[in-house]
Formats: sequence, structure tokens, C-alpha cells
Amino acid sequence: MLQNTFCHIPGIGRKAEDSLWFSGVYSWGNLLECSYKDLTFSRAKFQLLKNYVEDSYLQVENNNPQYFEKLLSTKEIWRIFPEFRSSTAFIDIETTGLNDYNDYITTIALYDGFNIKYYVNGINLDKFENDIENYSVIITYNGKTFDVPWIEKYFQTKINHAQIDLRYVLKSLGYTGGLKSIEKQLDVSREGLEEIDGYFAVMLWKEYCEHGNKDALDTLLAYNISDAVNLERLMVAAYNMKVESTPFAGQNKIRMNVTPELPFKPSFSVVEKIKLKYMWEEYY
Repeated sequence: MLQNTFCHIPGIGRKAEDSLWFSGVYSWGNLLECSYKDLTFSRAKFQLLKNYVEDSYLQVENNNPQYFEKLLSTKEIWRIFPEFRSSTAFIDIETTGLNDYNDYITTIALYDGFNIKYYVNGINLDKFENDIENYSVIITYNGKTFDVPWIEKYFQTKINHAQIDLRYVLKSLGYTGGLKSIEKQLDVSREGLEEIDGYFAVMLWKEYCEHGNKDALDTLLAYNISDAVNLERLMVAAYNMKVESTPFAGQNKIRMNVTPELPFKPSFSVVEKIKLKYMWEEYY
């Protein structure tokens, strides 16, 4: 879809892009085969289009998605996914809370469509900073306002990757709510983890830290990794729905990778223990 895109060029909005498609200029290649006389643009405007298209080819070749992120709107950034899929990381973090100054990241899950990596505070969390540099695109849900700022604060660094925040892409398709709600709306399952949410993840970390309960940590990691893995399923679904509204639905739809087996399983005994414990505390 990216090579059918012209709305990243200054002065070319969606209406002008639609006009190009309607006139038979479906791709960058089509445009380079035209002369300005074939279109309704002035010679200068056509030259601008041509220059941007030639530069766009170069940026794809050089694996530079940041070029397109700067030029595309938040609602259109989904278009870069297939071209840069091989250098994309789906990430999700868990924390000890949301507001306290002393809150911190507990775990991070990273999935690149094939490999799962996970990072635990006090064990290997610091390795994330080096590993993320192997990718050029980050895909999150609400990551622009949550995951990425937390990561930047913890590592005292700046995340310069191109970002696709699925919250905004899915909202443009009419899907709103938290990640778990979106998953239900799109029939994306997380077997055995339905009862766990962000607050429960905080309790799992507390159980691990206070009692050394490895099953609690494994359950937390199963939950965290499920978030990251499911992001790919949501990205593919959103991309294909977006393509449906273009003339290229038949040729540009993409397939899901085979979902890998998660390296951790939730402990139902731990889940029940925490449910009972905190229900009791809330009662009193």
C-alpha cells in the first residue's frame, strides 16, 4: 500500500490522492511513467511529485520508515507496515502502577513476528535498550502516551523509531476502548488470561516480589507477552480493513504469521489466590 501512497507528499491530501488513483496513477511507478501533460498538475507540481516519489523509493531501500512517519498523518501511518514488517517490533510494558513517582517498569515483552523476547526488572530489563535498536518500527497500543514515555523515562533515552500506535488506527475504523476490549471486538483471544488486566498484573508482580512466587512471575510474563503477540494480529486486521476502502483491496491484503507458542503459561492457582486475597482486602 505504501507504494500506492501519495498523501505523504506536501500539498497532496486524500482528495488529491483519490484523484490520482481515479486518473489511473495507482503507484509510484505509474507516476514516473507519466508526463505532467497526462495530469492536471502544473509542470512544477508534477516535478515535486516526481522528486518525492524518487526519494520515497530510496527511503524504502534504505529502511528509513521515519521519513514516512514525518510526512504521513497518524491515521495514515498504517500504510508503512508491509514494507517495514521485517524490522518491526511489537512491544508492551507492565508497571507497578500509573501515578506514583516511585512506580517503575516491571516487565517488557517484544515480538517481531517470529521471535519473542521478554525483559524482567532485576534480571535482564536493561538488555531491552540494546535489543530495540535492531528494529526501525515500534507498534503499540496507546504506546505514544504510555509505553514509550515510560521506556524513555526508565532508560533516560529517546525512542527515535517510527511508531504505529494502534489505538489511533483502530479508532479511525470505529473501534474504541482498552486493548482487551478491542481484542474482544475483533475476536482475538488470549486463552487462560481473560481474567487478568493491568491492575491484576500489578498484583502478580507484588506477589512475585514479596513471596518469590515464580508462578506469579510466569503468569505476568504470559499476560505481557500475549499483549505483544496479539498486537500483530490487531495490526494485520486493521491494515486489511484500511485497505478495503482503497482500490487495492485485492492485491494489498496481508496475511498473519503463524502465532508462536508462548514460553510461559498462566498459573490458575496463583490467579485464584490473588483474586481471593485482594477480594478479601477490599471487603475489609
